[in-house]
Amino acid sequence: MNVKDMFDLSGKVAVVTGGSIGLGAYMARGLAEAGANVVIAARKVERCVSLCEELQGLGVKAIPVACDVSKAEDCQNLVDVTVKEFGRLDILVNNAGYTWAADAMDYPMNKWHQIMDLNVTGLFQLSAMAAKVMKEQGGGRIINLTSVAGFYGSPPEAQNTIAYNTSKGAVVTMTKDLAVKWARYGIYVNAIAPGFFPTHMSSGLLEKNKHLVLPRVPMGRLGEEDDIKGVVVFLSSEASRYITGQTIMLEGGVTASA
Repeated sequence: MNVKDMFDLSGKVAVVTGGSIGLGAYMARGLAEAGANVVIAARKVERCVSLCEELQGLGVKAIPVACDVSKAEDCQNLVDVTVKEFGRLDILVNNAGYTWAADAMDYPMNKWHQIMDLNVTGLFQLSAMAAKVMKEQGGGRIINLTSVAGFYGSPPEAQNTIAYNTSKGAVVTMTKDLAVKWARYGIYVNAIAPGFFPTHMSSGLLEKNKHLVLPRVPMGRLGEEDDIKGVVVFLSSEASRYITGQTIMLEGGVTASA
C-alpha cells in the first residue's frame, strides 16, 4: 500500500466530541483535511455550525450535533444521527472533557462527580455505543484524549486539579482494556496525551503559570494546532494498522525528562 494512501481518510466518517473549539476543532480540521466527513459534537451546538461551514469548504461533509457526553440519551442520539446521515461510523474521537481547580483536601464532591461523569463515564458509554456500530460494519477506530496530567502528580501551584488528573489516568487504563476486548472485532482503541496546549479551557492557567510550565518542556514551547492534527490522522488511518491500546505522548518531551 502506498504511504500516501495509508493516510488518506477519504470516505471515512469521524465523530469528534468537544469538537467546536480548542483541541477538538484542531482535530476535526485535520481529519477533514485528510478527506474524512466529520460530525462535530458539543453542548453548545452553535459553536459547531461555523466550523462545519469552514470544513465543508475542504470538499467534505460536516454536520453539527448537540451533545452532552455525560447524558446517555445525547450519546445515543449522536451515534444515531451519524449512522442515519452517513450510514456508518469509522472514527470516534473522545475529546469532550471538563476540569475544576480546588484544594484536594476541600475538593467539592459535586465537581468531582461532574468531572467523572463526563471524562470517564460519558467517554465509556459513547465508546460502547459507537463500538456496536463498528462491530457490525467490520471495524473502526476510537481515539481517547487523556493528558500528561494522568501520568504524574502535580504541585498545587501548577495544577490543583485532582479530579481531572484522576479521570485522565482512568482513561489510559480504559484505553488499554477496551483495546484488548475489542481487537477481535477490528476496533482499534488508542489515546493521545497532550501536554501544554493553550485552549479555551487551559489558556488562562497556562498564562498564569508559564514560568512553571515552560521549563518542564524540553522543546521549550507550548503545543500548537499542527502538532495534534497529524497524530489524530495517523491513529485514524491505515498507517497505524498494527497499533492498539497505546497512548501517544504529545508533550514536547515532558515525560521523557520527568
